[in-house]
Amino acid sequence: MTDDKPQATVTVPGVGFAGLLTVLFIGLKLTGYVDWSWIWVLSPLWLPAAILLVVVVIVFLAYLIGSALWGLVRK
Repeated sequence: MTDDKPQATVTVPGVGFAGLLTVLFIGLKLTGYVDWSWIWVLSPLWLPAAILLVVVVIVFLAYLIGSALWGLVRK
């Protein structure tokens, strides 16, 4: 017999790994332990989006090249 009752989901709010790493880097920068540019201190916030963008561009270029080559093969 199956149980058709909806299951309760538990969502645990949190900062996450990137947020903790950002807080750590900011603390290290403000206390003078690292002499990094602010771009790199804040990199845990923007780096995942940049990697995703690079992957999307590579997939799009592969699609364009593949479709161009497929068009040459079909002629």
